[in-house]
Amino acid sequence: MDESIQTADLSPAEWWAAAPGEGRRLRGLWRGLADVVFPPVCIQCGGLVEGGRLRHVCVGCAPLIHVVKAPHCTTCGSPFFGEVEGERLCPHCDALRPQFGEGRTVTLFKGPARALVHGLKYRKGHHLLGDLEQVVGASPDMLFFLRDAVLVPVPLHPRKLRERGYNQSALLAVVLARAAGGATRVEPLLRRVVDTASQTTFDRKARQANLKNAFALARSASINPRSPYILVDDVFTTGSTLNSCAGVLRRAGAVNLNVVTFSHG
Repeated sequence: MDESIQTADLSPAEWWAAAPGEGRRLRGLWRGLADVVFPPVCIQCGGLVEGGRLRHVCVGCAPLIHVVKAPHCTTCGSPFFGEVEGERLCPHCDALRPQFGEGRTVTLFKGPARALVHGLKYRKGHHLLGDLEQVVGASPDMLFFLRDAVLVPVPLHPRKLRERGYNQSALLAVVLARAAGGATRVEPLLRRVVDTASQTTFDRKARQANLKNAFALARSASINPRSPYILVDDVFTTGSTLNSCAGVLRRAGAVNLNVVTFSHG
């Protein structure tokens, strides 16, 4: 197994979906056989996927994936369109007091990108991880940003983890580490200690209150002040979850701390 990617804390299902090396070769063989019987369909439009670099997004829908490029907000990664002058902070982040340095996102949370995230998160879409990696690989700036960092997935509460069977942020972190290469690695340094209500219907103020003291350092965690750390989550909405996690790592001694999400929306 690739030493740059630590998968000891992943479940067997997560390892099968995300592990490099022999796991990827076996997975590829299985998918090739499955495609003969069940040809892949586009997760966006439902049409057959024939050709293209993505297995679950057709060539007609693939251009709808907006890979974020500069210029973008330095806090959340949301792209700016047109001419940009002065401070590169979007109005979305005005009320956020980030506990981290920079924030980057791979895509905008719409169209096929949204479908990929929802498929992974809510429909046990481990088969979509290959497409997620392809999308990440289309952003050289993101790969450079990630390279040689310690990637820390946002944790799920144990109850939620038992229900879902996997942590989508942990899977994304492995995909990001594999795409970036080098010494990039994944370390589960955080745990969720409060089983909070779903954040989906809350505004920023309610989210912040809901997440108060929700995260803590993992019992076996060790923070090296000289190491670069990057928090990983699936979607940047208000930044409250990432900011809460960042506060824990910052207090534990993480000096060089940034965040990355797959989508922004």
